[in-house]
Amino acid sequence: MNRTALSTQTQNQTQWGIFAVLIASFLWGTTGTAASFAPTLSPLAIGAIAMGGGGLLQALLAIKYIQRNLSKLRQQSMILLLGGLGVGIYPLTFYSSMHYAGVTIGTVVSIGTAPLFTALLERIVDRRELSKRWLISFVLGVIGIVCLSLGESKVTHAAADETHKLLGIVLGCVAGFTYSLYSWCAQKLMQRGIESKASMGMIFGLGALLLLPTLYFTGGNLLHESINIYVAAYMTLIPMFLGYLLFGFGLKTVPASQAVTLTLFEPFIAAIFAMTLVGEHLALIGWMGLALIFGCLLVLAKG
Repeated sequence: MNRTALSTQTQNQTQWGIFAVLIASFLWGTTGTAASFAPTLSPLAIGAIAMGGGGLLQALLAIKYIQRNLSKLRQQSMILLLGGLGVGIYPLTFYSSMHYAGVTIGTVVSIGTAPLFTALLERIVDRRELSKRWLISFVLGVIGIVCLSLGESKVTHAAADETHKLLGIVLGCVAGFTYSLYSWCAQKLMQRGIESKASMGMIFGLGALLLLPTLYFTGGNLLHESINIYVAAYMTLIPMFLGYLLFGFGLKTVPASQAVTLTLFEPFIAAIFAMTLVGEHLALIGWMGLALIFGCLLVLAKG
């Protein structure tokens, strides 16, 4: 295969990777709205069942790949543990952030801070040079999420006063860091010769081992209402299971910093659903933020 054909093939694979990450982000963007339909479930229970259940399914689906890569996985135990810890902490802080600060702000802060943390990991640990394209897209994205947060004029959670909103923002930053951590760990495993399904299955399986036991303490009312079961089933199977399969596929060809920045599509979708279905509203500056996030995605998608 000549260089031109190889370059075209690589570019096509990258474009498919970008498309997969965007579809995953769309699915994730529905989680906040879906969770709002089960108000009696605590955010900790929602996070545990959604990510824990989805992670367990990923691990079961990837058993043969994990077995095939077992010797390599054992050599990367520290990366695996860090990734599993990130998966275990992320949903608990993410859904708690939305609970305290509202769907729009919680999602925007959690996902919006992740590209910065991922870039710092790649720069500090991997010594990776960040492209000008990424820097431009990141600046557009950050300005966009700030405008989006400022533009939210109504939060539907009665308890979301200023103190709770601040707590939600802090939890969102923790979620952003842990999200970037497990994304970076998954890609490191792939770069070290471990198959995508084995990498994602093992990391999410470890995360599930941390998350599912918390249901004993937080999910006592899970079976009390049918809507709780429907919401839990949807979030487990669609955004968490299918979404992370697509995200793992994307990470094979898209750098972690670019992939995580592409997930700024998630708060864009979350804001749209929150306004149309949940009843949150945006001022003009919020709409400007959505436009800037969309511009950020366009810049990256051309890469």
